[in-house]
Amino acid sequence: MPIPVLVVFYIVAPAFIIYLCHKYSFLDKLGAALICYGVGMLIGNIGVLPQNPQAVQETFMIASIPLALPLLLFSLDLKKWSRLAGKTFLSFLFVITSVLVASFIAHMIYRSNLEGSWQVAGMLIGVYTGGSANLNAIGLALKVDEHVLVLTNTADMLMCTPYFLFMLSYGQRFFQKFMPAFCAAPAERSSKEAIDAACRDAEIEDINNYVGIWRRPILIPLLGATVVSLVIFAISAGAYTLVPKEYNMAALMLTITTLGILASFIRRIREIKMSFQLGQYIIMLFCIVVGSMADLRMVVHAAPAIMIFTFIVVYGSLTIHAILAIIFRIDADTFIITSIAGLFSPPFVPVVASALKNREVILSGLTTGIVGYVIGNYLGIFFAYFCKNLPF
Repeated sequence: MPIPVLVVFYIVAPAFIIYLCHKYSFLDKLGAALICYGVGMLIGNIGVLPQNPQAVQETFMIASIPLALPLLLFSLDLKKWSRLAGKTFLSFLFVITSVLVASFIAHMIYRSNLEGSWQVAGMLIGVYTGGSANLNAIGLALKVDEHVLVLTNTADMLMCTPYFLFMLSYGQRFFQKFMPAFCAAPAERSSKEAIDAACRDAEIEDINNYVGIWRRPILIPLLGATVVSLVIFAISAGAYTLVPKEYNMAALMLTITTLGILASFIRRIREIKMSFQLGQYIIMLFCIVVGSMADLRMVVHAAPAIMIFTFIVVYGSLTIHAILAIIFRIDADTFIITSIAGLFSPPFVPVVASALKNREVILSGLTTGIVGYVIGNYLGIFFAYFCKNLPF
């Protein structure tokens, strides 16, 4: 495969995978990002890559996440923070606390048996407070090996799927045995119009919805958003050059995150349509590139440890969160929706709210997920270095 063909493949392949996910529901359930990793691993391990593809791969890998991250953050309306109140805010704090504690426990168990366990802990904290974009951004910031990044994404999907299906089916009935039923105070009830607007927002942020992205009224502002993202990337490169080499990628990612958040306060930037989808597309390009760099033999070798590590974090954090919710009398629906918003992401909130037959929790769930997007990179990166530099 010539180098130019490889470049075109990296750019075009995510579009084809998105199309297949839209056409075939079983692929959609598997997830476009995970399929991108699989396709990348396939071409990287069957001998079709050109000789010395490393320069192209590293260029795409280093540039994609810094470019995508601001695009993902531009559309976030941080004014929604004000809607987090009472039990919802408390439950969200418990989500964060439980993920931190479970990740620390997993790290302490595996730090002698899994090289880079501190990095895995950081990535899982990012994905279980924010989303997959946080996981990949943290992985790049911590200079994680390609096979570890691929495996962590795969383990995340495998470990979380049973949990999600349980919450959709029996979760409410099960947790209502230990927690109060949901009952909104009159002052906290959201209007039907506000709830419907929140549902529409969630649909806009659906990573599979790229319809109309080539229309001029959408494409031109998106090009402007891309320019802003490039400017943020360039400014953040200054932070990259000012810190020691060990921490330069972390400084780059955190500066980009901060500037992306600040840009979201500018209304004209925040209201650019489909900036989230464009950022997510670039993330999928990153997934294919990293997958093609991963050595399948190393993936197989590290698989059991990372799978168990992820299991401990997912179900350990769920258990801790549930215990704290029981102690502080948080209702079952609020517990479930904040857990889903943290461990998955905002687009999953309306789906679970529908299964709960409770529209009232949609706004609080979406807000929790938005806050998670914002803080995920900070939590994951700082906690990873905390684990790495433990004195014992």
